Amino acid sequence: MIRREYNSFGFCSGLGGGAKGFKKAMSQVGAMTATWKCIGGIDNDKAAARDFKKLVGVDCAVLDLFTRQQYVAFHGAEPPSDWREATAEDIRRAAGYQHPHCVFISSPCKGASGLLAESLSRTPKYQALNELTLRCVWLMCEAWKDDPVELIVFENVPRLATRGRHLLDQIKKLLAYYGYAVNETSHDCGLIGGLAQSRKRFLMVARHTAKVPAFLYEPPMKRLQGVGTVLGRMPLPGDLAGGPMHRVPSLQWKTWVRLAFVEAGSDWRSLNKLAIENGSLRDYLIVPERRNGHLGVHGWDDSMGAIAGESLPTNGAFSIADPRGPANAAQYQQYGVLNWQEPSGAIIGVKSPGQGTFSVADPRHLGTPKHNNEFRIVPWNDAARAVTGAHGTGQCVADPRRDGPTFGKYSVTPWDDATGTIIAGSTTGQGAFAVADPRTGWPESAHASKLKVTPFDEPAATVTGARFGSGALAVADPRPGMRRERGDNYLTGGHYGVVGWDQPSGAVSAAAGHDNGRWSVADPRMPAANDKLVAIIRALDGTWHRPFTTLELAALQSLIEPEEYLELDGLSDQAWRERIGNAVPPDAAQAIAEVMGTTLLLAESGETFQLSATPVWVRPVAVALSVEQILEAA
Repeated sequence: MIRREYNSFGFCSGLGGGAKGFKKAMSQVGAMTATWKCIGGIDNDKAAARDFKKLVGVDCAVLDLFTRQQYVAFHGAEPPSDWREATAEDIRRAAGYQHPHCVFISSPCKGASGLLAESLSRTPKYQALNELTLRCVWLMCEAWKDDPVELIVFENVPRLATRGRHLLDQIKKLLAYYGYAVNETSHDCGLIGGLAQSRKRFLMVARHTAKVPAFLYEPPMKRLQGVGTVLGRMPLPGDLAGGPMHRVPSLQWKTWVRLAFVEAGSDWRSLNKLAIENGSLRDYLIVPERRNGHLGVHGWDDSMGAIAGESLPTNGAFSIADPRGPANAAQYQQYGVLNWQEPSGAIIGVKSPGQGTFSVADPRHLGTPKHNNEFRIVPWNDAARAVTGAHGTGQCVADPRRDGPTFGKYSVTPWDDATGTIIAGSTTGQGAFAVADPRTGWPESAHASKLKVTPFDEPAATVTGARFGSGALAVADPRPGMRRERGDNYLTGGHYGVVGWDQPSGAVSAAAGHDNGRWSVADPRMPAANDKLVAIIRALDGTWHRPFTTLELAALQSLIEPEEYLELDGLSDQAWRERIGNAVPPDAAQAIAEVMGTTLLLAESGETFQLSATPVWVRPVAVALSVEQILEAA
């Protein structure tokens, strides 16, 4: 087995996502295998450079790649006295004076991002930022012009193809001048890396035709994962095991409420369905979570629980979702809306929405409104949207898990269901550690009176020598001492008592509890609309609609495995998220590196073609290539 190790180097490398992916890559052609070694990177962010060292294991040079003119345009001021423009010598020094076989360039993309208004993108500040794309390519070509880099990967946001068109045209001409075949395309990092997010990016790949005659093929496509496949392997948000990056972001109370009303898979437009009267929701009321099925509604095909003595909607699940409409009541079809996959009723002469089911739930979009992912909730089994550096509420998940020690208390597991995890404190008060056992062990024909209680005014059954469990050997005794009447100490003890907000509390005893006195309070307070806090609100679909934690974003980017611990440089979630959002997903970079390793191995072995089901990324003019090969043969 012949082994080769190729070198990679990064421009605007950030925290090192692309470099980490290259390090994981391995390619094989016949008896030859190739791996990648990172020889360094360049970035102007000191914190990102420290993260690069932690994630990749090599130094990242802190270097400003602006020209003086670009610096002034971006910062609006002259650079400090010790500032100077970067040169080709600085680039070679950052690489440790080693030759890279591939250079990965991921220039700043804010100027071409769709999150930036078109008018702002044309200002001198963001035009200077966009010009870094051309500046990086030129510095790279000049740094190794005597021994050109074999392969180049240039990636950015998709809108660069339109907002930076003039720069891309110059880059292609520049690369052609230095002997490169270039292809301009786009890809989805999620599909080539098998991620749990869809991340579409602009991509330009180039190979030096004299040094690499073999075609460069695209990586094979994979399927997107659901976010739950990643998040489900991580601790619950806020768990100390996840560290400071796994804390739930504090959002304004009004934002939490909005998220709870956004349908999973939708965005802020779900809020348009809510009825507002005098600034308040007309059809909903936010209340603390209650137990025992408070205001519960049974599905039409569900079974009913035990009927209590006072079966009211407010003290249990004593309501039903009845799908039947009143007979012969045509008015109940007014404003009816048909599902997209259902047939329509008969078309009659009068067919307005107010006269029948003459409306349809049309799933097709009528255009793409601006910021159409605001407050978007990602279903647990769907892929996330692209992780960006922006700090907002466009990245949320419908999390079916429950947080806190009270969820599942006194739950009873059905006989044909699996039980939850058995833990050290597995009692009925701590989870679903009871079972609805259909077996009695007592045939109906025998011992039919087991544990039976005889009413006080009825005769007892035959007295036998057996214990009370064997027959009707217990009695419902109504005599004083059991009933609660005025003067009874228990009656006046305030058990389950609730104190008004403006009333004083009684003396606090050592055993004060909600069930042995007035130890509860009617608290009228609710958070103000702009108060920042962490809230758990059960959404309409029964899940917790919440933002992704910073650690979850890192896992979705494949920067870490979900079970790993990560703590980036600094203490700011906003700075962490920006660096994570700017990173190239390592799994996507690994897929690119593996096809590049294959191309280099083919070039080294003298092969120029490989049978492959994937398209060719970079193909030079066929005639020019054939002429070049003939000259070499001669």
